[in-house]
Amino acid sequence: EMDQEIMKKHSAWLKLLLGPKKPARSAAIVETWAADRSKLLLGPKIASGSNSRIHRGMYGEQPVAVKIMHAPVGDDDDDVQVRREMEAQFDAEVSLLSRLRHPNVVRLVGVCREPEVYWIITELMRRGTLSAYLHGREPYSLPPETIVRLALDVARGMEYLHARGVVHRDLKPENLMLDGGGRVKVADLGTSCLEATCRGDKCSSKAGTFRWMAPEMIHDKRCNRKVDVYSFGLVLWELTTCLVPFQNLSPVQVAYSVCDRDARPPLSPSCPPAINSLIKRCWSTEPARRPEFKQIVSVLESYDRCLRQGLPMVALPEPSSSPLASLLGAFKIRSCTSTTRSSITDHRRVHP
Repeated sequence: EMDQEIMKKHSAWLKLLLGPKKPARSAAIVETWAADRSKLLLGPKIASGSNSRIHRGMYGEQPVAVKIMHAPVGDDDDDVQVRREMEAQFDAEVSLLSRLRHPNVVRLVGVCREPEVYWIITELMRRGTLSAYLHGREPYSLPPETIVRLALDVARGMEYLHARGVVHRDLKPENLMLDGGGRVKVADLGTSCLEATCRGDKCSSKAGTFRWMAPEMIHDKRCNRKVDVYSFGLVLWELTTCLVPFQNLSPVQVAYSVCDRDARPPLSPSCPPAINSLIKRCWSTEPARRPEFKQIVSVLESYDRCLRQGLPMVALPEPSSSPLASLLGAFKIRSCTSTTRSSITDHRRVHP
């Protein structure tokens, strides 16, 4: 019943991206957001991938990041297939970004399309990726206040995407960016899809990254928005440890360990139990046991209030089929009132 309601709610998105006139609409969107190349000044490269690179730049007076994707120019079947996939990825990312407006989602500035070259211009995130920020720190060095603040930024951005029927499918610290004020924004929607598409077809493991990938994606099974919740669990774990998950395993070994052995990285012994409890719920093997991002935001906001007031955090309750138990659990999440004070003495907002 909930799935049917979500389908109806996002029918406009479905018609836009999955309707019979998709190519024409995609072309219209690209034309609407076409950048004036004479205003674009390309600066140094700040990141690169297998078929793309990202440069710092200026668009007029605005600092920007420029993602440039180069398609192969050969005529063999493999090159033709890669070109088609890259064009589809470009169209999907532009179609999505052009309609998203949220403080925790990277904002589109403009696009360019040339033969075998695709440009996506977004706001510049001056402090780079969350991955670079975390792995430049000592292990287990982030205080709970900062962990919760950064996690809230990610969860709010993901709640916004899921409310619009969008599944990211590759949520990881490399695709989370920090602006000049330390706010995290969700980026890189090139492998995203509408949930109806993810449910209707097998969710290919090619869309994500094994270290952060849900077991159902590794198995190429049908999947839904809960794959992003699993990935968020790994992101939250990284916030608590400042380490790469399964760092001593190859990607293939990670896939085997997660699927066949139900392996997860060891939880931080210094992290508050309530945060570790949320991590475990998010990376549950069963998608139905993973909370929705709306609930995750509510829990993290409760944690933030508790930390500010010097009160202990209450763990997310286990899911229950009993309506009364669910109601009591929801009340428990919102409440952190206690006569016991925590040992935290500084309740000010901590910025990285």
